[in-house]
Amino acid sequence: MIDYDMPLFRPPSEADSLIFQATLGCSHNRCAFCVMYRSKRFHARPEKELFAEIDWAGENLPETRRVFLADGDALALSATRMIPILERLYRRFPRLERVSAYASPQNFLRPSLADLASIREAGLTLLYFGLESGDDEVLLRIHKGATCEEMVQACHKAHEAGFDLSLTVLLGLAGPSGSDQHAQRTAAALDRIRPKYASALTLMLVPIPPSYSEIYGDPSWRLLDTAETLQECRTLLEHMHASGIIFRSNHASNYVALRGTLPQDKERMLGLIDRALSDPRSPLLRPEFLRAL
Repeated sequence: MIDYDMPLFRPPSEADSLIFQATLGCSHNRCAFCVMYRSKRFHARPEKELFAEIDWAGENLPETRRVFLADGDALALSATRMIPILERLYRRFPRLERVSAYASPQNFLRPSLADLASIREAGLTLLYFGLESGDDEVLLRIHKGATCEEMVQACHKAHEAGFDLSLTVLLGLAGPSGSDQHAQRTAAALDRIRPKYASALTLMLVPIPPSYSEIYGDPSWRLLDTAETLQECRTLLEHMHASGIIFRSNHASNYVALRGTLPQDKERMLGLIDRALSDPRSPLLRPEFLRAL
């Protein structure tokens, strides 16, 4: 049996994937907006324990086609630790098509390009990367642990190693006063990186001390309202110009679900946002009670 160490998180697009916890927690675990792994101390799972779960699942779930490696950044494992995991997965699941994981800036910047390429060659193909913002002031305040330029270069390194990237950005991080700058600089960063996927999520906070405004260092900071959030998403999308990015805002935290490929679907998606902005009762808007992290 697979014995998960809860809580367990995965990207929405990994809903049908088999999940193995290669690591527990998050090696950074200091982002001000994130409480996913606050209850865990980061460490790698014992190889024997993990391999036993993979072997059991290979016997009982042999049709598995997708695997997600949890927790917060399995790529923190060295190549010498990661490659045997990937080799065992592909041996035990003959129909396996994709293995994916979360990744942090440090996961790309620390290892050599050769080590990253060897992990990609062993079968880790898709990485979920939290860019959050292209605005260095926002990144500093949320304790991201990397500048925009460092993250852009980290993503270029990941691309050079052969990985597909799915980047997430967070609407609302900068509050009302910094919204426009946050959106425009984030769009510019996404254009420079040109990930395969770019997803906009909306900031939602859980009531933990200290408050986010205290962490952020601005007592006037507040969450954006519905219209402000939609306008920030519109500004982000309007200022993205790179070709081939699949843009999504279909996470449960968002007010309007969007999906399209840039640039051909940009005007259609902007039109959907405009329709929602023009009508507070629009059926395009997700009711507040259905929004969730």
